[in-house]
Amino acid sequence: MRTTFMANPQNIERKWLVVDAEGQTLGRLASEVASILRGKHKPTYTPHVDTGDHVIIINAKHIQLTGNKLADKKYYRHTGHPGGLKERTALEMRETRSREMLELTIKGMLPHNSLGRQMAKKLHVYEGAEHPHAAQKPEAYELRG
Repeated sequence: MRTTFMANPQNIERKWLVVDAEGQTLGRLASEVASILRGKHKPTYTPHVDTGDHVIIINAKHIQLTGNKLADKKYYRHTGHPGGLKERTALEMRETRSREMLELTIKGMLPHNSLGRQMAKKLHVYEGAEHPHAAQKPEAYELRG
């Protein structure tokens, strides 16, 4: 009798993947990275278990946005005080907080629960071409399309 395979933390193999964001479109990169973090690219994918790989994104400063989004797209945050709504355009975010911009986009595509927070911990974003994860022997990952 055959049974359905269900992954659990003891039989998950995790890889480290490096993605170069230079010249990539923000949304397309983010959706593919979110899929890798969830583990949907593996045949052992199980929805209620974190089966994804670690993802290192380099050159986050060189991410592209299509159309007029650099001027029109806004990022909001609130300080918690009355009148504390802060607003930044995508251009300001890319120039000063490109790491945060990429992390916000990818985290928004993960489940909004404790499992999603666990998956988000496997995301490592760097503005330049260097990263401190050489000891993990990461493999280069080519994005589709």
